[in-house]
Amino acid sequence: MPAAIPPHHRRTCPFHHRMLRRTLVLDLSTAFGFGTTFGYLWWYGFHLPRVRERDVYYTRLEAERAAERS
Repeated sequence: MPAAIPPHHRRTCPFHHRMLRRTLVLDLSTAFGFGTTFGYLWWYGFHLPRVRERDVYYTRLEAERAAERS
């Protein structure tokens, strides 16, 4: 026969689970929010401008070399 669970354990377990679930949801949503925000900042603020600069440089270099050959 299983041992009876004391009444105070029956009341506190759901509260702890709710508290853990609430903090877990808050932590995950904060992490995904900050991760997405800083990912966009890096992508559009740093990466794409550098790629455009590189592409312009090599396009200009290719045009100069083509002009020298002609």
